[in-house]
Amino acid sequence: MTDQIILNADPRERTGSNKARVIRKIDGMVPAIVYGDEKETLNIKLKLNELTKAAENELFYTQVLLIKTGENEEKVVLKELQKDPAKGKFLHADFQRVSRKTKLKVVIPVNFVNEEECVGIREDGGVVAKAIREIEIMCLAGNIPESIDVDIENLHLGESLRLTEISLPEGSEIPGLSEETDQMVVSVNAPKAVEEDPIEDELEDGEVPEGEETSEETTGDEPATTEETAEKDNPEEG
Repeated sequence: MTDQIILNADPRERTGSNKARVIRKIDGMVPAIVYGDEKETLNIKLKLNELTKAAENELFYTQVLLIKTGENEEKVVLKELQKDPAKGKFLHADFQRVSRKTKLKVVIPVNFVNEEECVGIREDGGVVAKAIREIEIMCLAGNIPESIDVDIENLHLGESLRLTEISLPEGSEIPGLSEETDQMVVSVNAPKAVEEDPIEDELEDGEVPEGEETSEETTGDEPATTEETAEKDNPEEG
């Protein structure tokens, strides 16, 4: 699984809209809160550049994050991220604590196993086409899998596996999955034929292809020259 995103935070004593503006303008940081799990709300501030970099990763919005405040660590998920519509800078962030029993939506990479042993490859020379490499699942925060294994050993040429046919970790599900939303995950296809250009036989120097004649070749008697023709038409008188 991809490395967990870590945010380093400082405690925030100043609260309120006026104090938040000071934190953003003077400190160059973003005010934020951590709440939930029946614990006291924690007021923190994050470095703007660190938060901006983390937000560029799409997993920032779906995976469990780790916020470090001194020696304190909090496992959280992002609940809200406010942004200045004009300047594009982050204004405030809300994070919710998660426990092992909290259900989360997370994006998990697909691990295709036994590819070298795939029947369609070994026996028929097929090619594996991987249509989906990540799957969003719903699972407990304490049971997030590192990957979802998809065994393709018994796939024959022309066969495929769909989302509804793969095995998920215990307690996990794909939100909204139905016959209408089902998608192909992997298939074994016939290799594409490679068209080769026809190879023409090389001709030796001076050799003319059969059925063609050089411009120098002539048939029959050579035509008379202009001078000879004139002598015949206008013989000299003796």
